[in-house]
Amino acid sequence: MPITRLTTASYLVLGLVRHLGTASPYDVKQAVAGTIGPFWALPHAQVYVQCDKLVAAGLLAQSQEKSGRQRRTLSLTDEGHEALTEWLHDDTFVPVEARDLGLLKLFFGGSPEVLAPTQINEHRRSLKGYEHLAAVGGEHLPQGPSGALTFGLQYERWMIQFWTDQLQKQSS
Repeated sequence: MPITRLTTASYLVLGLVRHLGTASPYDVKQAVAGTIGPFWALPHAQVYVQCDKLVAAGLLAQSQEKSGRQRRTLSLTDEGHEALTEWLHDDTFVPVEARDLGLLKLFFGGSPEVLAPTQINEHRRSLKGYEHLAAVGGEHLPQGPSGALTFGLQYERWMIQFWTDQLQKQSS
């Protein structure tokens, strides 16, 4: 088995395959969109690249249907489980990089009157999505997804308040 440098995207795929039990690369892609997508983007093509890389490294096992669509099904190997467990127990801190386009424009002199209304509306839309998730079963989520949902709710509320404050400062 070749030595493979694992990236965050690698661990993301390992974690989702573990979460799903068995999954096709398409299932992993769908799971990204339906679970972690709001706070951790992973391009669709990268999902397929990572799946292939992890199969080649022996961290995912692959089986393929003999007929029909010949769909590939992935599952975590013992080595994959071990690698994921080690990563989950690594307490390394990496500072957050917000990469917020509105904030960058604000920094360079963008007008809050122009930027804030759209920012507020979009963060309200995102907040409604998180509130919907919380309403339809948030109390039944395991601790990890529940914590991520709480973060999403608080983050969107904070961003709405931030942009509202920027508008108020501008009009003062």
